[in-house]
Amino acid sequence: MEGKKKEIKILAPCGILGYGYPPQSFRNGMAMGPDAIVVDAGSTDAGPHKLGAGTAIVSRQACKKDLELMITEGAKAKIPVIIGSAGGSGGRVHVEWTWDIIKEILKEHDLTEMKTVVIWADIEKDVVEKRLEEGKVTPLGAGVKELTKERLAETTGIVAQMGHEPVVKALKEGYQLIICGRAYDPSPFAAVAIYHGLPPAYGYHAGKILECAALCAVPGTTKDCMMGTIREDGFCIEPLSDERKCTALSVAAHTFYEKDHPYILHGPGCVLNLEQCRFTEQEGGKVWVSGSRIENTERYYIKLEGARLSAYRTFVVAGVRDPVFISRISEIEEAAKGQVEAYYQEIPKENYTIHFMNYGIDGVMGELEPARGELPHEVGIVFEVLAVDQDTANAVCGSLRSSLLHYGYEGRKATAGNLAFPFAPSDIVFGPVYEFSVYHLMEVKDGMEQFILEDVTLAASE
Repeated sequence: MEGKKKEIKILAPCGILGYGYPPQSFRNGMAMGPDAIVVDAGSTDAGPHKLGAGTAIVSRQACKKDLELMITEGAKAKIPVIIGSAGGSGGRVHVEWTWDIIKEILKEHDLTEMKTVVIWADIEKDVVEKRLEEGKVTPLGAGVKELTKERLAETTGIVAQMGHEPVVKALKEGYQLIICGRAYDPSPFAAVAIYHGLPPAYGYHAGKILECAALCAVPGTTKDCMMGTIREDGFCIEPLSDERKCTALSVAAHTFYEKDHPYILHGPGCVLNLEQCRFTEQEGGKVWVSGSRIENTERYYIKLEGARLSAYRTFVVAGVRDPVFISRISEIEEAAKGQVEAYYQEIPKENYTIHFMNYGIDGVMGELEPARGELPHEVGIVFEVLAVDQDTANAVCGSLRSSLLHYGYEGRKATAGNLAFPFAPSDIVFGPVYEFSVYHLMEVKDGMEQFILEDVTLAASE
């Protein structure tokens, strides 16, 4: 029910919808009488592929398993169930995929009258192009490529991160099940607090922590439930399993998660300032947080995300155990690459690129790796070819694999082969590769301008 409350509780089942959570932890949370169940379902952590290819982060089976308990228990308790960034990337195809699963659950449990809304977050390209011409679209970060009309045309689709405003509107209109397209991760949590008249600062800060569920606990995981209790003077984070507890350090540390500034966090139309935050441990493994504050911005910006197909990939996973090979690995790889380029002179070099990742030496950090001391006794090599088409990627990768496998380096004692392959076939055809073509901020008049609410309640539509 809308109106100011002294205290609200938000149950966060897991870090990403489909990751899973213990049913007992969830039931422990439901026994505490939460005001809403909120789960984040998306992220750009895995890169642009899911957005560009229109695929989900998790399997359909995993998504349904998580949703079924949330929806049925939420219906029994008569509290809203809110899903942020449905399907992973929050585009139309991802939301429709999620909605198809939800319809199945509603029909199976005779909940077709559950009042349901979709909040679409798709942005038309012509809208972005017009704002671009007006100088109202800016790159988010120094490394983001310029957004041209050509790159915009090649983009498969664009989504925008919504703030709390569309979700608050849905709550005011009495929706029990709210399926959001792409959302700023804390926004659905903050919306519950704001709807009930509690400070946005505590709603957003609590949402920042709860969207990853028990990752802020000790031991941390995204696969367990958490409860957030929000009041006028702060909020409490509480694990719902006896296996975990929260400490001032663990909750404060998670506050630093995914931020480029120690205490400033930018969101749609606002800035969360955490400089004066205090984290106080309480009995039962809880942590009380206070001192968060919101700074409103003069202009309202939403983050745009879009991806374009940039190449096709084929890769190989192999192992090496010869100490001579390992001591000269970069030299040998470059020589094998040279053999490929010499063999395929008819293929322009700009049509493909070759990458080596040597796990055990610098496979994670590459040139930034500081620990280049004693060499390991074995190395895992992943080498990939990115090309303008799949046939070129396959051909170049096959030639690279055979060249590296049989390359005759100085000091080699055996000729049976330099590489050990864990898989057959060794060459793995990955397919399309995507890059972020749109990773920009766009100025809008307010938090409702680009987001459309659509009633999809089954009893009303079928």
